[in-house]
Amino acid sequence: MDYQKLLEMAKEAREKAYVPYSHFKVGACVITGNGNTYKGCNIENSSYGLTNCAERTALFNAYSNGDRKIKAIAVVADTDGPVSPCGSCRQVMYELGGEDLTVILGNMKGDYVVKKAKDLLPYAFSLSDENNI
Repeated sequence: MDYQKLLEMAKEAREKAYVPYSHFKVGACVITGNGNTYKGCNIENSSYGLTNCAERTALFNAYSNGDRKIKAIAVVADTDGPVSPCGSCRQVMYELGGEDLTVILGNMKGDYVVKKAKDLLPYAFSLSDENNI
């Protein structure tokens, strides 16, 4: 898997962000099991609870196109170190991509780290008893 390519596609998606309030652009790119890629950016709303993060936009884009075997997701923002997803996005990544989903966290300077969804969200919520303490 080419992490750099996914990060570049996430940077492209970032440029389409709608962020009139925070001015904090985030881009994401998902790659699926069959090699399809889906981009997402954050979309803000004046009713802040209606804002959607880049990670969820990319994942929902893949799912809404019927591509449900998520292999990896790259996330990029203009941060000092690699950007960290919010808790809501971590939960969605875990559920839609599985605990072993590869998550590439990057920034505009080219720094990145690679994690698994289970490392970003230990004890993730699940309706199955196996994941609950």
